[in-house]
Amino acid sequence: MKSIQICATAILTIAAGMLATTASAQEKAKMDSIYQFELKVDLPTTSVKNQYKSGTCWSFSGISFIESELMRTGKGEYDLSEMFIVNRDYHNRAIDYVRWNGSKKFGSGAEGCNVFNRIKEYGIVPQSVYNGLNYGSEKHMNNEMDAALKAYIEAIIENPNGKLSTAWLEGFDGILTAYLGVIPDNFEYEGKKYTPAEFRDKLGINTDDYVEFTSLTHHPLYSRFIMEVEDNWELGEVYNVSLDELTNIAFNALDKGYTVLWGGDVTEKGFSWDNGIAIVPDLSEEDMKGTDRARFDQDGKKKKSKLFNELVPEKEITVEMRQAAFDNFETTDDHGMHLTGYLTDKNGTRYFKVKNSWDTTNPFDGYIYMSENFYRYKTLTVVVHKNAVPNDIKKKLKL
Repeated sequence: MKSIQICATAILTIAAGMLATTASAQEKAKMDSIYQFELKVDLPTTSVKNQYKSGTCWSFSGISFIESELMRTGKGEYDLSEMFIVNRDYHNRAIDYVRWNGSKKFGSGAEGCNVFNRIKEYGIVPQSVYNGLNYGSEKHMNNEMDAALKAYIEAIIENPNGKLSTAWLEGFDGILTAYLGVIPDNFEYEGKKYTPAEFRDKLGINTDDYVEFTSLTHHPLYSRFIMEVEDNWELGEVYNVSLDELTNIAFNALDKGYTVLWGGDVTEKGFSWDNGIAIVPDLSEEDMKGTDRARFDQDGKKKKSKLFNELVPEKEITVEMRQAAFDNFETTDDHGMHLTGYLTDKNGTRYFKVKNSWDTTNPFDGYIYMSENFYRYKTLTVVVHKNAVPNDIKKKLKL
């Protein structure tokens, strides 16, 4: 009876998977027929991963970027550990948080540049050595760990002894170890022994080769400043360029064979994981939310229903719009992804091919097609190899 039940469950699971695959294929065919995409640049990447219930997109996107860099430089394909970076970043963040007496934000979020900083300081290990799943789950579920770490560090900040003990950091790391596993001093990979630092050096990862950019008007053009977002706990600096230059940096990099690490906002109604599209639709619609009219007016609903059922016009993004969205907290650093190519639609509009970390359950197998206007509006930062930066921008920044 038990074996029959198991078989029945397996059949249902397979059937559900087939239905999901069919639905995804149908959705892809629909989106392709509407937009008629033509792929222009498609650079090598590793497989799409799933961050699942963890706020670690910054590590997944950063590691994906590094993996593509290894492929670009002829090192081969590697599956590197995102959670090794998360562990070491939490360790550093705890020290920083205590030193600042709790006056910064503490949580799982960080910036893409933190991946480079942790690799430079601690090295890197393969996923097979450190998968970060030490708590009875096959998928990343970090909410309990995040809550435990937050409660612990707040207790330390209260300083109940009147003087910090020598044990508090070891206690913090003990929680990380319980959930993510022991950080290896050394490990064996393909018959050779390495420390994490030696493995970094074997791969030839030089973290100083990468440069981060933004485009905001509250700082002078071509200056370098600390990005004022909560997850930038390490106070990382970015170069400020014009909006056109920020866009050109990404396309220039892709045309030259370099992928791009992206950080920005995906909370817009034009960002649809289910449709695999990110656009800035120009609905020319007055915001009537909360008014009596909104209960009866169907016009807005009809306009929204068209978003992904036909090719709709997009807003032209101005520098003023972009800055206002940042100043009003409409644009926040809520997600990190990886730009690996670009396409055009039937009107010639360019879209970035964007590798996400939410598994492969959308029409484009885990990728998002992000319009150029969405990029111009909602990008906070991009990181590229310094050799991918256009020469005129290099001169302005003295890179």
